Amino acid sequence: MFGILGPLRVGDGEATVTAARDRTVLAMLLLHAGRIVPVEDLVDAIWEDRPPATARAQVQTCVSRLRRRLTQLGVRPESIVTDPVGYAVRTASGELDADLFTRGVDAARAAVGAGQLAEARRHYRAALAHWRGPALAGITSRSVRRRAQVLDEQRLAALEECVDVEVRLGHAAELLDELTEAVDRHPLRERLRGHLMLALSAVGRQADALAVYRDGRRLYAEELGIEPGPTLQELHQRVLAGDLALAGPQSPRAAPVRALPRAIRDFTGRQETLARLVKEIEEDRTRVQLIDGMAGSGKTTLAVHLANALSDRYPDAQLFIDLHGHSEREPVSPAAALAALLRQLGVPGERIPLDEDERAALWRSELADRRAVVVLDNAASAAQVAKLLPSGPGTLTLITSRRRLTGLDEGRPSSLAVLDPDEGIELLARVVGPERVAAEPEAAAEVVRGCGYLPLAIRLAAARLAHRPRWRIADLAARLTGGRDALTELVAGERSVGRAFAMSYAQVVPAAQRMFRLLGLYPGTTFDARAAAALADVPLPDAEHLLDELVDAHLVEESDPGRFRFHDLVRDYARQLMVETASDAERSAAVERMLNVHLHLVVAASRHVHRTASRTPVPQPPMLRPDLVGAGTVPSVEWLDENRANTTAMIRLAAETGWDAYCWQLAAAGWVHWYAHGHLDELIEMHLVGLRAAERLGDDAGIAAMHNYLASGYHRLARYAEAIASMEVALELRGRLGDRTGQAATHRNAAMVHALRGNVPTALRHLHEAMDLLRHEGDAGAVVPILGNQAAILLAAGRFTEALTVARRQLMLARSAGSLYDAAMAMGHVAAARGRLGHGEPALRRLRAALAIKRRLGNRYGVGELLNEIGVLERAGGRPEAAIERHREALVAMTDAGDRLGQCASRNLLARALLDAGDGAAALDLHRRVLADAARLDARGEQARALDGIARCLRASDPAEARAHWIRALALYREIEAPERHEVERLLAELG
Repeated sequence: MFGILGPLRVGDGEATVTAARDRTVLAMLLLHAGRIVPVEDLVDAIWEDRPPATARAQVQTCVSRLRRRLTQLGVRPESIVTDPVGYAVRTASGELDADLFTRGVDAARAAVGAGQLAEARRHYRAALAHWRGPALAGITSRSVRRRAQVLDEQRLAALEECVDVEVRLGHAAELLDELTEAVDRHPLRERLRGHLMLALSAVGRQADALAVYRDGRRLYAEELGIEPGPTLQELHQRVLAGDLALAGPQSPRAAPVRALPRAIRDFTGRQETLARLVKEIEEDRTRVQLIDGMAGSGKTTLAVHLANALSDRYPDAQLFIDLHGHSEREPVSPAAALAALLRQLGVPGERIPLDEDERAALWRSELADRRAVVVLDNAASAAQVAKLLPSGPGTLTLITSRRRLTGLDEGRPSSLAVLDPDEGIELLARVVGPERVAAEPEAAAEVVRGCGYLPLAIRLAAARLAHRPRWRIADLAARLTGGRDALTELVAGERSVGRAFAMSYAQVVPAAQRMFRLLGLYPGTTFDARAAAALADVPLPDAEHLLDELVDAHLVEESDPGRFRFHDLVRDYARQLMVETASDAERSAAVERMLNVHLHLVVAASRHVHRTASRTPVPQPPMLRPDLVGAGTVPSVEWLDENRANTTAMIRLAAETGWDAYCWQLAAAGWVHWYAHGHLDELIEMHLVGLRAAERLGDDAGIAAMHNYLASGYHRLARYAEAIASMEVALELRGRLGDRTGQAATHRNAAMVHALRGNVPTALRHLHEAMDLLRHEGDAGAVVPILGNQAAILLAAGRFTEALTVARRQLMLARSAGSLYDAAMAMGHVAAARGRLGHGEPALRRLRAALAIKRRLGNRYGVGELLNEIGVLERAGGRPEAAIERHREALVAMTDAGDRLGQCASRNLLARALLDAGDGAAALDLHRRVLADAARLDARGEQARALDGIARCLRASDPAEARAHWIRALALYREIEAPERHEVERLLAELG
């Protein structure tokens, strides 16, 4: 299911496609669902007037990411199809809300034409229920907004037509709130203004109807310089004359009992939820509706609006009681609540029994034949409300609570989330005034973000601004996000967000309160029960039970099964409690337990998922909680992905709290996952933090490990001088420590850097030194990656027969060691060597097998390497179109992996395939762009290949220029001893 009638939505919930470019691409495709959107249009939508040179490649990357994300969200990845011109989204019937809306409006218009007004009303309301806000709210792309405005206009037109039908059916009075809001939003639409005048007249509010006309006339004069249209003027005259005919008969009935509190006028952001609940109640005959959510989420406001929206369906009584389940008062007892509700129905005090059960029986009797809606607000528990549930078929009960009332035998639950960003800004604007928000849109967005999109927090922040007209919104934004305690700012009179949280906190058991406080120490975004058990030092089953308690109280949110998180402001409250109640020693011990468990979990996961995790394992402290890191709980690659940000946060926390050993050990443990998945900037940042920690400790082993891993990141980012400098430090320290295995690993890494810089003899010498060191250690498994590097270097040097011999030995040892990762690497080397020796088809089969393994392991860089190798063989076999596709896929993989040198290599190979396919202009442009990028990286091999490619493109049209480029390429090829130099020498000789 895709949703564009409101914020972008994918699947059953709100979209988690968060990257701005990806959201813009998906929005463009959905706005043209079923049609091909040219790449140029997508480029315009993302970058407008200033696209970068790599725009097309970046669009391909966006589409690739979207396909993966759609799969994660339960949507078919093949929904996005590729065409030579661009891309399209193919949606099945009922998968796009805009299609459902159009279909419903068409059906409604057909029913109007047939005179079936009731049927038309049903179709219009069903169609309008698909709207969740302005189309594609939150996406600012000019192209998207132009097309979204068309949809918004269609919605307004449908609303006007629907209201016209409902007025003719005699339902004008029911439309007052909706029409008032619609006219406020769209004050220049005469048809809506006329319908509001009709609705006001229908309930006898002629003076208000005339005021609506006067407001409109003033606006039309000020904004447009015109008078209202003839239809509106005629309606005005009829109101003045008092002869406005009201459509539809009214059923006579006794005056209803109405005890609902006043509905707030700035009700915002719950229209979709309100519409959904109204539909469920009307269609499914729901008798009990449970509305739960965290403190300040707007449960009471929603319940009151829902009761008002359904008042015509329940005309005999609309009752309300605050049960004080979460307040500074004692919760209202069931007996007291029954007495209050009976008095609201008009039952005299002398008729109300003293016995609680007799009161419940009288309550059920009084409502047995009435059509009533009862709001039981702020319930403490299921036990508090069980006896308050009416039994009559015509009564609806709405129950709100900060707890999930799982103990009730009946009731449809609905949990309220926070507002989305656009709804939050709209709420802010309704309180402080749209002019102030429009003047500072970025600051307004920052304020609602600082409020965590929580309605209560936004209202309190807005109240402060409303009462301080000299404040800029930016002043409050700075207070909320500038390092201060945001909770101290979210106070208005006696109301505060902190007090609301305190009431929820007071309702959970002491053990859950303790865990809640300790979780305030957790530095990451999401956590699991193991982290909670470590912090609280309780058994895992107990931690799971206590987390359930906190989830039920909406102090913690279960974002995914087994994964939990705090709302930002609730986390602030937990941290505040921890500071106020815990000693330094208690906090330090909890942090150590958490760091210890997380370190051992990352190590276990890295060894389990990435079988080639460091051959030089770092020393680790003893497990403090082995029950949390047992054999049956080894985390998966998904756990490593989910916890990548948490690992980063743990490293920073360890540095801040003085746990320096954990700091560098966590960095070392997480290295292989960062490296294999291309998170290179993060790798470098965290290992620099770890390096400073190891230096503070004076731990040479730690310093050497950090430099070794830093060099790997520098190498992949083509920062060769920094890589070599770090490796020299690591080699010196490991030699001093007598760490032969560590020295061998660093020699192996140094070999690859020297090879990339064209110094093959030095590279091979480093590998021989690494092999000599390991020969004394007797570690056959550690020899495998050295052989892999040796095979790769020999392949690049054109020594294919030698490379094949080395790669076959690598493959044999990798299989003996049981390393799937190394086996896939060796298969790729064997296949590459065989392909270069002329065995094309067998090589392709082996490459594809290796590719399947690399994809399963999630090694994006390795996937890119193998795709490029397949592309080379496809081109050698006379299939340039297939080669183009493989090199494009490789470029996406290298981009995902963050490997800049790999991106240059992929684009050079892609350009060669384009030239072979007859697209010389595209090939020339791509080679020239690679030349500039490779020069910035000092990647001489790719510079030479780009120059070589440019010469091939110019060979026929400009031989002199081609010769000049080949001469430059040859100089670089000779400098790095590349085998391509022989081919260039031959081509230059042919030119003469």
